[in-house]
Amino acid sequence: MTNDIQPFLSALRARVEPLEIEMSDAWWQANVSASEESEMRAGNAQKAITRLYADKAMFETLRGMDTSRFEADHVRQHYLLLNTVAGNQMEDAVIEELVDTERRVESAYNTYRPELLGQPTGENALRDILRVSDDSELRRKAWEASKEIGVHVEKDVLRLVEIRNQEARRLGYANYYQMSLRLQEQDEETLFALLEDVTKRTESLWRSYKADLDTRLAARFKVTIDELQAWHYPDPFFQEAPTGETDFDAFYKNKNLETLTTNFFDAIGLDVRDILARSDLYERDNKCQHAFCITVGRYGDVRVLCNCNESERWMGTMLHEFGHAVYDKYIGEDLPFFLRGPSHTLTTEAVAMLMGRLSRNAAFLTRYVGVPAAEAQAVSAEGNAETAAQLLILVRWVAVMAHFERALYTDPTQNLNALWWTLVARYQNVRKPEGGNAPDWAAKLHLALAPVYYHNYLLGEMMASQLLDYLQEKTLPSGDDDYLVSSPAVGDYLRHQIFACGARLPWNALIESATGEPLNPTHFVRHLQKAAG
Repeated sequence: MTNDIQPFLSALRARVEPLEIEMSDAWWQANVSASEESEMRAGNAQKAITRLYADKAMFETLRGMDTSRFEADHVRQHYLLLNTVAGNQMEDAVIEELVDTERRVESAYNTYRPELLGQPTGENALRDILRVSDDSELRRKAWEASKEIGVHVEKDVLRLVEIRNQEARRLGYANYYQMSLRLQEQDEETLFALLEDVTKRTESLWRSYKADLDTRLAARFKVTIDELQAWHYPDPFFQEAPTGETDFDAFYKNKNLETLTTNFFDAIGLDVRDILARSDLYERDNKCQHAFCITVGRYGDVRVLCNCNESERWMGTMLHEFGHAVYDKYIGEDLPFFLRGPSHTLTTEAVAMLMGRLSRNAAFLTRYVGVPAAEAQAVSAEGNAETAAQLLILVRWVAVMAHFERALYTDPTQNLNALWWTLVARYQNVRKPEGGNAPDWAAKLHLALAPVYYHNYLLGEMMASQLLDYLQEKTLPSGDDDYLVSSPAVGDYLRHQIFACGARLPWNALIESATGEPLNPTHFVRHLQKAAG
């Protein structure tokens, strides 16, 4: 219909920008302090921007544009906007129900505190029990408490699946899972082939690690290997590796995680002080119990939510979330409004994961935490092994999540409780508790509130390994880890090769541009093999 898209983009930005700012700030407030008022504000803001993108006339206008004469940035903006608008083509009544249900579920995750030993208990406390307690009965109670939220939200989560599928099918897709992948510029067949490839390549490492882990856990809890239960593993979903002989938490005792974060990012040339000032970092009631980074608008109002305590886990989380944050802060200044964001979920996850791996790094421990160099080096092999174990576990955990979620959207009427434990047994080698038939899967909030997202964590780790190898081979002297944690060359590379591009390039083109090769599991697998010796 037209070969000139700039007037359209300018007019749309004038409508979108204030709605995005309101939606992001409202969502932030609902997560830092859940209340009926904050939930209503967040819901209204989400409905407003969804209605804007649901405009059928806008959809037809975008579909009718001849992009053959557009300059590259206009072609890219058109493509991304067409995907966004296509994914929001819903009637007003559907928008109302979808958003209201999502807000209700999110509020439940944020505010629910299961009772343990007569007291409402938050997620940090439940995780601490599963991490350190040798009391199998207490661990069982903590594990069961961690799953209680699933019973409360199951009905609403299934309704969300039904609505999303209904709308995807109306647009000609088989289901929402297929539609969401395509709108993310990902192919379902290629994705699952990649997941299968990395699973097979790491199978022998996994079998060896899991056999050793089960032997150690059986000895610790004075049971046979066949008697090990889900609550004997170190977190509610066995998505984390247990700590080894070295107590890495001890290194962070009485340390200010904000100061450590600031000092590290300063050293690599990325200032986070303004982000810290806007962030909310410590646990309290009626607050989201997890961690995330959000940008309010597209021009620098970056915020991080955490629930920190003095532990290696939360140091890693701070580094991870502020990895997201510097990506958002240092998006290229020349980018047009609709390209001001990461190239893809997996590319921002890659940067966050590259940073998050450093909390056990010997050079990081010495330079920032004050651990003597000899001691840091002495524990570095164990730290590397724990990081490798974490990544091995991630491969299997992502397989559970991806296969379950695809099956959930393919047929939500099947026995999902049984399917969940079938996949857990197949990929994680953890048995279902005897007699259990609860919707344990629904306790994982990503299935409800971040649909068709979880596979990007593993793709992000693959990209992180690819970035790390490139940095060490092409940018840093002799691959020295001290340079990795202290050289401005790291920040310069990330700013110019990753952040500055924003969404100008598709994710696969960005990775090839930044590293010289497409995304592949070779670097990731090699890191695991090296750590395993």
